Amino acid sequence: MVSEEKNIDSIISGCKAGNRRAQEQLYRSYYRAMMTLCLRYTKTETDALEVLNTGFYKVFKNIHRYEAARATLYTWIRTVIINSCLDFIQVKQKLPGTGELDLAIHVDISPSVIAKMSASEILQLVRQLPPATQAVFNLYAIEGYNHGEIAKIIGISEGTSKWHLSEARKKLQKMINEQPPK
Repeated sequence: MVSEEKNIDSIISGCKAGNRRAQEQLYRSYYRAMMTLCLRYTKTETDALEVLNTGFYKVFKNIHRYEAARATLYTWIRTVIINSCLDFIQVKQKLPGTGELDLAIHVDISPSVIAKMSASEILQLVRQLPPATQAVFNLYAIEGYNHGEIAKIIGISEGTSKWHLSEARKKLQKMINEQPPK
């Protein structure tokens, strides 16, 4: 574990110095986890790769701001990548304004139905959601943010966040019910 920490420290130092080899090591070390994250927020692999590369550019540009005492490197990079995903959604798909609707209809999806689906099948359904709805669903259901936090991150009201989550649940329920039985 100590040599692993020293290795991470040397990679971080190299990145701070602008060393391309250290940057490549960091990129390769976190590629899979961060690409998976980007795929949750985008509709295509091309878009996910664009967001990932933009996110890593921000990581390298701001690595001097990373403080090990405040967060793990993984958590810090993950936060930068999530913000890049949200920036991408705002720029490319234009998030809607703050149409107020403080209604959170809970549409339950049977665990037995979900259990029959693979993770990639579920991801494909989530990727079919409208961009803003997909972002709220990911932040709430996968990343664990609450509606207040989501509202601040995306720049919408809590009511709008709840509405998007409700819409995501309804649309996912409908898409799952339309799946052919296995």
